[in-house]
Amino acid sequence: MIGFVVAMQKEADILLRHMEISSSVTKFGRTVVEGKAFGKDAVLVVCGIGKVNAATGTEYLLTKYAPSLVVNFGVAGGLNDSMHIAGVYAISHSVEYDFDLTQLNGTPMGTLDEYAEPYLPLSVLNGFETKKLGTGDRFNDSKEDFLLLSETLRADIRDMEGGAVIHACYKEEVPVYSFKAISDLAGSGNTTEQYLANCAKALSALEEKLEGIVKALC
Repeated sequence: MIGFVVAMQKEADILLRHMEISSSVTKFGRTVVEGKAFGKDAVLVVCGIGKVNAATGTEYLLTKYAPSLVVNFGVAGGLNDSMHIAGVYAISHSVEYDFDLTQLNGTPMGTLDEYAEPYLPLSVLNGFETKKLGTGDRFNDSKEDFLLLSETLRADIRDMEGGAVIHACYKEEVPVYSFKAISDLAGSGNTTEQYLANCAKALSALEEKLEGIVKALC
């Protein structure tokens, strides 16, 4: 079984349109849908926005359903010139850029206490351009965040859930994949306005890739 974790219903809908649904329930405030996606056994959890929602939603998925692998997908922001609106990228590494123990133990920004390096590597599929993801509980145009992400951590993409999904899967030793479609670009104007203007376009581009992703996974 493939487990899917997404933050928002609009992200879930691009998969639900291609699922044969056997059940749909609400558990702990989250929509959980079981069925088949492109012919593969699947369960989808709509976790909600932010790292805590993402981590606890992923833990519920892993504990209740024990999927053989997990896929996180959705829209995200681009951080450099290698990105373009509605581009779809596979995530090769993720970092939680708002995790900071530098003052306590001197580790680099984003380094989780139980690991030695800021970035956690993911499983990836052939045929996708790979990028590094920074995850934090902030959606903003902060210059400080941009410099941290782009210059210190060298991230390409930012979101609010992916790194937490990946962290939870790491703890349970379950393979995890992540795919992001770009809805906004840092340095190209207000990111909120860009997100609102481009979200549907980015999700449409991601929907076009989903069948190939699912069929390539197992």
